[in-house]
Amino acid sequence: QVHLPEYGGGSVQAGGAMRLSCSTSGFVYCAAWSRQAPGKEREGVANIEADGTTNYEDSVKGRFRISYDMSSNTMTLQMTNLKPEDTAMYYCATGSTNACETRNYNAMDRWGKGTLVTVSS
Repeated sequence: QVHLPEYGGGSVQAGGAMRLSCSTSGFVYCAAWSRQAPGKEREGVANIEADGTTNYEDSVKGRFRISYDMSSNTMTLQMTNLKPEDTAMYYCATGSTNACETRNYNAMDRWGKGTLVTVSS
């Protein structure tokens, strides 16, 4: 299986900002970010549909912004006001419009290998 390449990640102090990006290698109906914190299940973060509609999970609303550049087929997650609880492995994913609309991150069909984000207090 070909993984989606992800860029960004690293360490930052609480209150800081970080940007993640992912190359989708072509048009997608739905692009999303999911994350998995140590010892926890994977959870959705945000997604964006081909028409630009975005969906955010409550934990990141107002702090994270997802965008998609169709000219470069690149999805970006701009994260601000980061908190220690945002520490996780972040995964890029793509899927169907329905997967985005229903926020069913487990239904995504292509995934990245993940990039680690660590937020220190």
